[in-house]
Amino acid sequence: MDPSRLIQRLAQAGQSHLMQFWDALSPEEQAVLTLDLQGMDFQEINGFFKNAMETSSSSKHEKMDARMGPVPPEVLGSVTRDRGSLRDWELAGLDCISQSKVAALLLAGGQGTRLGVSYPKGMCDVGLPSHKTLFQIQAERILRLQQLAEQKHKIKCCIPWYIMTSGRTMDSTKGFFSRHNYFGLDKNDVIFFQQGMLPAMDYNGKIILESKGKLSMAPDGNGGLYRALGNQGIMDDMQRRGIEFIHVYCVDNILVKVADPSFVGFCVQKGADCGAKVVEKTNPTEAVGVVCKVDGHYQVVEYSEITLATAEKRSTDGRLMFNAGNIANHFFSFSFLRDVVQKYEPMLQHHVAQKKIPYVDPQGQLIQPDKPNGIKMEKFVFDIFQFAKTFVVFEVLREDEFSPLKNADSQDGKDTPTTARHALMSLHHRWVLNAGGHFIDENGRRVPAIPRDGAAGSVTADGNRNLKDGTDLPIKCEVSPLVSYGGEGLEELVRGREFQPTLMIDVSGVHQLVKNGV
Repeated sequence: MDPSRLIQRLAQAGQSHLMQFWDALSPEEQAVLTLDLQGMDFQEINGFFKNAMETSSSSKHEKMDARMGPVPPEVLGSVTRDRGSLRDWELAGLDCISQSKVAALLLAGGQGTRLGVSYPKGMCDVGLPSHKTLFQIQAERILRLQQLAEQKHKIKCCIPWYIMTSGRTMDSTKGFFSRHNYFGLDKNDVIFFQQGMLPAMDYNGKIILESKGKLSMAPDGNGGLYRALGNQGIMDDMQRRGIEFIHVYCVDNILVKVADPSFVGFCVQKGADCGAKVVEKTNPTEAVGVVCKVDGHYQVVEYSEITLATAEKRSTDGRLMFNAGNIANHFFSFSFLRDVVQKYEPMLQHHVAQKKIPYVDPQGQLIQPDKPNGIKMEKFVFDIFQFAKTFVVFEVLREDEFSPLKNADSQDGKDTPTTARHALMSLHHRWVLNAGGHFIDENGRRVPAIPRDGAAGSVTADGNRNLKDGTDLPIKCEVSPLVSYGGEGLEELVRGREFQPTLMIDVSGVHQLVKNGV
């Protein structure tokens, strides 16, 4: 194998060090390294590095406060303040779904490293009574939503599910879906594609070697979505299917309402080309990005980019002025997404993440640094809000729709399998109460709980956070998504009945699992 042409390309790009261990590699290792290097556009990567570092250094000390404005009320919809419109929005969304115009797009590139597992996050079982994984829960929500649209409009429909993986999660994700028969979905309507990878670089712009013959590579951020949509024919597939609206969301939210008809209907009725679903920030110092206006354009501003004084500002109604917490849950029209892919994506800047990146030193020894020694470059999915002509924001209740899974279980842990499990069981507990069911303890006494007013699936302003039993834990209750998408259809199963936890409701009926068996 003659590497001379490759050596010349690397020299021109200032990356000659990538071949420094060439003679120590086996023929197989040489072939792999050659393939990796041949697939790279070094001039482009060097340009990414230069621009990212310039942007990073110029914005490092600059706070956004003076340039920020809150979301104006005319673009804001809310499940609590707009209760009179919710049913209309839901019906409009179901109408679009019934015509097979709506797709779901799942960002599933993340591994469960922080969860202490080596497989993709979507394969996590958080310990529900059913032991369903995040992937299965989401697939079953799609199945139920298709069923609801078909029942309403008497027409067969399909919500295609596009799943973006990373290089590290593609094979295991596809294998998992195949082993589980796509959880009842038609496999032709589950479309996998892969986000790009970029090399990690040191502060001088040199690509880092993680072993003598292997570059240190990292996914290019969830904003890599737009390049991947174009590169891998996904936009063509959507066009062929007649998709007009796309719901984009992250895999790790156990409460996500996939292709939520209320959100879709709200965005469509407002004529939006782009929309963001948000939850109200719990307090000024909550480390979550907020959707707001910066210099007249919509974007997400990270908590670290504003001062405490701005974070603490309140409106006349007492709510935080900048309270629209971003939950990576977005609506796009197909035409806007096509414009992003074709016109705007190259204009997006990479963000810099400083990382401790293992590397091989000149002697070929693997070094594990104890402080950041380089950068990974990534784009964010929300970077394209600025290009929207009609942007809207839809505020939902955190306890109904947002409980992310990010960390392993620990004492008082945040965003763990336990908090995710409790959030889902608490939601399902409220559904049962709202549908007229009751829970009793082992002595036959009713467990005191205050259900929300109104019918199942409706919402009240107080949010009635996390109903619990006497042990300060959520009542063990799980409703299969195949039975209910958002609390609907439970009255005939539970009204006037008393249940002892654990309660499971699935397509085969209502089951009470007592402590010493079934």
